[in-house]
Parts: sequence; structure tokens; C-alpha cells
Amino acid sequence: MLCNACPRRCNAERTEINGSGYCGMPLYPVIARAELHFGEEPCISGEKGSGTVFFSGCSLKCVYCQNEIISHGKKGIRVTPNRLAEIFVELEEKGANNINFVNPTHYVWAIKEALKIYKPKIPLVYNSGGYDDPLVIKENIFDVYLMDLKYVSSEKALKYSGASDYFYYAEQSIKAAYKVTGKPSFNENGIMQRGLIIRHLVLPLATKEAIRIIDWVKENAREAYLSIMAQYLPLGRASDYPEINRKITKREYEKVINYALDSGLENVYIQQLSSASDTFIPDFGGQGVLKK
Repeated sequence: MLCNACPRRCNAERTEINGSGYCGMPLYPVIARAELHFGEEPCISGEKGSGTVFFSGCSLKCVYCQNEIISHGKKGIRVTPNRLAEIFVELEEKGANNINFVNPTHYVWAIKEALKIYKPKIPLVYNSGGYDDPLVIKENIFDVYLMDLKYVSSEKALKYSGASDYFYYAEQSIKAAYKVTGKPSFNENGIMQRGLIIRHLVLPLATKEAIRIIDWVKENAREAYLSIMAQYLPLGRASDYPEINRKITKREYEKVINYALDSGLENVYIQQLSSASDTFIPDFGGQGVLKK
């Protein structure tokens, strides 16, 4: 299969077993973990947890990625679409609030094949870095979109994630997600059933970038939820970039939070500054991937 699933448009030959293209991954999904996860926003994780499927490989090369072992290192176990469908069932049986596809961009074909075999009765969450093809979003396969908006600046996007056109595609994709989901809806337990959450991870020396993103959300997706995140850690190759080789400061974060609170946006999640800890990084040992 010639793959053009992400904005890289590699037109690379990806087979069921062999990887190719920018992501270097096969057509069949490689999964590092498939378990209940409690580290997402309250309307995603809730008390029962989010049925989270962590895919390996990535169409971005973020130098500070906290999941580098799977995004860049590609650690994981290859499964068939049939096994992926079984994982949906198993997560449902564990009481998951939703099926949460983490970094699904390059595996949408396999996800669609699995959904033909079994369609979960709980919401499907598309949890991506924002560097997506808007045409995929417009297919309206998923119920909830949990999407990063990392940068507006093409210079920062190129330097830290290897994608100068990041904002061009993220803007289109997030707008498409906002259009297909409409006003967010929730069940009786406060779990989002349909809607859009836009995440922004505040980076060191990037408060102006965060403010530009808050303004963009206010202008383009006012009824969506904005999640401002403080969990940045100088992981991966961040040590090669002195300006981001540290956590964000309290002063930096408060500047961003105060701007968001004064912006008039009503749907804002604010992560605690203490979240900048590696204790929040999941164990990617293949839990829940293979059938017991």
C-alpha cells in the first residue's frame, strides 16, 4: 500500500509487516501499551480510566518527546487489525470510558479495518500531535478529538519537531475536528461523548507562542476545550537545545494561565505545575497488547 496518511505524503510502500516512509512503520499497527489510563483530562479518564492504545512510530520528530522510546525508538508489538478489534473488546470489558488512540495518524487504515470487525459501544478518541491530514478528520470516524496545537511559529516547528508546515496542517485539522464534532456533549458522569479538546504544552521561553495559540482558539474554536499543559520535561534530545533544556518556570506558566483566564474562554483545563515529573510517563512494556 502506498501511504499518504499524514502531511509528509511519502507515497511510501508500507506492507503488513515491513515499515517504510518517514514514520518507518508497517501497515499493521505496532502497539506499546493497551490499558486503562488515568492521566488524561478529567472528561476523558474519569474515575474508570480511558482505554488507551499507545501506537509506536510518529510523523513528527519532537526533540523533547516524553514517549521517545516508542515514537522514535519504535518499541512495541505488531498486531493484526483482528487483534486490535479484540483489544477494543477487552478494554470495554475492563470498564473503559472510551477507546483512546494515542498517535493514530499513521495507523488510520488499520483502525478502520479493526472497526469493521468490532465497533465499540463507547466513544472513540483520536489523540494526536495535531500534524494530521484534514481529509482524514473530515471522514468523521471518531467521536472525540484530543489534538495538540504545539506551535504557530514555523521556525519553532521545524527546529523542535522537524515540520515547518506544522501549523498549516494543524490549523486545518483542528478546524475540521471542531466542525465535525460540534458543541461538546457529555454523559451523566461527565465523560465527553463528542467534542474537541485542544492541548498546548507550554515550552520554556515560549510564552508568546502560548498566547498566540490561546488567541487562535478564542477566534476559531471557542466552544472547544483548551487544555494548557505544564508537564514539559527536557527529555529526548532536548539537551542539544540549551534554551529548552529545563522545565518551565512558575513565572512563565502563570503568565500563560493568567492570559487564558482573562481571555474570556470558558472551557479551559489547567494542569498543575507539579505535573512536570517522569512519574507520569507510562510503562511501555506491551501491557494488554497480546492476548492472554
